[in-house]
Amino acid sequence: MDWENHARRLADGHLRPESPWWKPVASTPRHLFVPNWWERDTNGRVARNGPDDPDAWFRAAYRNQTLVTRIGTNHADRVEPGTVVPYGRWPTSSSTLPSLMATMYRHAMLADGSRTLVTTGTGYGTALACRRLGDQLVTSVDVDPYLVEVATDRLAGIGLHPRTAVCDITQTLPADVDRIVSSVSVRPVPASWLTALRPGGRLVTTITGTAMILVADKTPDGGARGFVACDQATFMRTRHGDDYDDASPAAEVWQAADEDGETSVSRYPLTYVPDSWAVQATLELEAPGIEHRTEQHEGGGRTVWMAHPDGSWARASTKKPRDLPTVHQGGSRRLWDLLTDILDRLIIGGELPVCGARVTITPDGETTLSRGRWSATL
Repeated sequence: MDWENHARRLADGHLRPESPWWKPVASTPRHLFVPNWWERDTNGRVARNGPDDPDAWFRAAYRNQTLVTRIGTNHADRVEPGTVVPYGRWPTSSSTLPSLMATMYRHAMLADGSRTLVTTGTGYGTALACRRLGDQLVTSVDVDPYLVEVATDRLAGIGLHPRTAVCDITQTLPADVDRIVSSVSVRPVPASWLTALRPGGRLVTTITGTAMILVADKTPDGGARGFVACDQATFMRTRHGDDYDDASPAAEVWQAADEDGETSVSRYPLTYVPDSWAVQATLELEAPGIEHRTEQHEGGGRTVWMAHPDGSWARASTKKPRDLPTVHQGGSRRLWDLLTDILDRLIIGGELPVCGARVTITPDGETTLSRGRWSATL
């Protein structure tokens, strides 16, 4: 099949021709990096094999979407096509949608001669960086030996030979570089990144749980300063072994979240935190680790739950879409009250301070975001 036409249409659909990322996207055969992937289905994610259905393969690979390639310890390369993994397991590797990779690289301000460290995954993002800079300037790392091995082979198959290494990105990095672009999320920024960055170098990453893109330039004191971009990006968090711990940190709290607790009526309509990027980011920065669930009811009603490993919980329910919710809370903190305070600030100020916040990172990685009177330290 003519992958080049597909790749050009992908580039044309999401990038301007004068963008430095148009040519890398238009000239990279993405399908070769995702011969197998996990696709959403009724009962879970089902393993798909590209060569078995080339039309479906090309439709998936050259659409501007993220393709999940690994769930838990199950890589789509290593299971029988048609295998189903029930929902509830966390994806652990993917091929990021091309437009988002271009956005991350755009924030990194990659220039001719920029020695750049990227995260590996399938190797597709690495290929884009190599097309733009030349493979001799690119280092690609991943904690998973299989991902590094297969990506290295697939890159070589299209004539690209960047430096690749098995590496926990939160630890010592294998190269001194001018740019670090991470398509896994961290919290806080690892101090090792500041050590690896050359003077004036730039890092671009996302903060775990917030979908916030953080951009920062290394300062003479060994720290970094920058800003939170107004773009959003959700990446998998770093892992340090074969898998994440599937157990919810708040697992023992969820049962309590169906008790009566302290009861009140909210002054705001029902809010499910993950539906609002700014609200979720602000809450996660100020009260990290809260988990969220929701359930739709017949008649248009809805219930949302919030729970934290410290034993705090909240439950808010409505019978009709426009009702003010009845709220039940318990534990050491009142989680719905924390959310209400953020909604107060949103209504009064018209926005929340996360977009455009200033970033200050100390040499040991302590990261502080600030805007006006607001600040949060990771």
